[in-house]
Amino acid sequence: MKQASSFEIVAARCWNLLNEGKPFTPIFAVSVFLLYRSNQWLDSSFWTSAGLSLLLLLPLFALCYCFDFPLFLRNYLWFPVIAALLIWEPHNLSLYAAAIGLYFFFTVFFWGTFYYRMRIGTSWWNFKRFWKLVLKNSDSTSGNAQEQLPKLLLLLFLWNHSYRLLASSGEGEWFTAFTEKDVLAMGIFTLSFGLYSWILHANLFDWKPKETAPLTNTPDRTGKPMNEKVIVIVIDGMRKERFEEADAPFLKKLRQEGTEYTQMETVYPARTVVCFSSMFTGAYPRDHGIRSNMVWKLGIRVESIFDSLRKVGKKGRLLGIAHLIDSMGDDVESVTAVMHNDKADRNIIDRAKKIMAEQNPDLFVVQMIAVDQTGHSMGVLYDEYLEKIAEADRLVEEFVGWLDDQGMMNNTTLIICADHGQADGIGGHGHLDEGERFVPFFLHGKTIRQGIRIDERHSLISMAPTLAYLLGAPYPSASRGQVLTDAFKEEGPHET
Repeated sequence: MKQASSFEIVAARCWNLLNEGKPFTPIFAVSVFLLYRSNQWLDSSFWTSAGLSLLLLLPLFALCYCFDFPLFLRNYLWFPVIAALLIWEPHNLSLYAAAIGLYFFFTVFFWGTFYYRMRIGTSWWNFKRFWKLVLKNSDSTSGNAQEQLPKLLLLLFLWNHSYRLLASSGEGEWFTAFTEKDVLAMGIFTLSFGLYSWILHANLFDWKPKETAPLTNTPDRTGKPMNEKVIVIVIDGMRKERFEEADAPFLKKLRQEGTEYTQMETVYPARTVVCFSSMFTGAYPRDHGIRSNMVWKLGIRVESIFDSLRKVGKKGRLLGIAHLIDSMGDDVESVTAVMHNDKADRNIIDRAKKIMAEQNPDLFVVQMIAVDQTGHSMGVLYDEYLEKIAEADRLVEEFVGWLDDQGMMNNTTLIICADHGQADGIGGHGHLDEGERFVPFFLHGKTIRQGIRIDERHSLISMAPTLAYLLGAPYPSASRGQVLTDAFKEEGPHET
């Protein structure tokens, strides 16, 4: 299996500008406005009027960028749109019709059909299902129609209003185009929208997990490892209750013979790069600095488990997609995500065997991606999603059997988990809708207690300190997770 190319790494970063909801809103609004008036591009006065009117609207653009409206909050976005229509007379209705049409063309055809066809081999007929997923999706990505459409319409409506006033004024009279009433109305509306958004988030945005854990305070076992190796298999985007419904006998056998954490909670926002960064630093996003898949400043700003292992002369590797390089850097063995989804996990497991045979790391993390990609392209409530979980089960069984044959499972702990679940619609994840928050998580091995279910709530930030504890390494410096000592046969020291 080939590595992700430099072009793919850059392309993945560029794609996140259109995938993440925050940058998508201003990018798409500006693109629609300019495309609609493309016949005026050769007129220099157009660019002056468009630029000045956009400058006036920058505070509103900034508010739409800063405030997400996921889940039921998106329903409240239509009230500002209605208020704007009552205050100002609508013009150029074809502009707003074009915005709606281009939005659905981008999400349903370009993204949901063409993009997924080119990247993972989805059917050319995928649009027949994808339009329903876009309407149902509740996470703050570009694919959340019920959030993006009111934001787009509001921005375009007020921008077009300001532009028409400036364009109708004479050259050199732009600064007198607005009456005091216009300026006052626009200012009051923008301030009101900001206050409205803040009140909604302060009073209704109450599902974010509390980030209150102190630094990891379990006495560490530096130099006294419990295991020779730890293998972590992350089945990206595996929704907990769908895993229960799937035909996955091997994974469920491992869970039954090991220790399961039934209330393992992901971090917020539950984006893949954010979750992996938290899992392998033991830190919250506010500490490690990765807050979305769109990483503006490359690299985590705290120690990772891989840094901890180096301190004791041990080696860890992470086999994952190009996105993870943005946060974990050279500790990632990248895999290309541009392949047919039926071959993705097969190729990843083959590459995993090669890495173990050639490098033999003490800690090896494998990211399996086909389940997540199926959820995003075809939805999580369909049979295809269950089939991908079943496929992952067979491949994990094969990989563990191969490790056993190579003598690599003699004193090894195996950890199976997901980084996040997936919501209805296009398998969105980030803002913790139903199906995202709690993930499958269980441990198996000779040092792990058998047949144990732990129902106490834990966080995925426990991964890094638990790995350090098992491998006899110091905790990463910013680790706040609780070591999962309840899973160990050997009684771990009580926390101070």
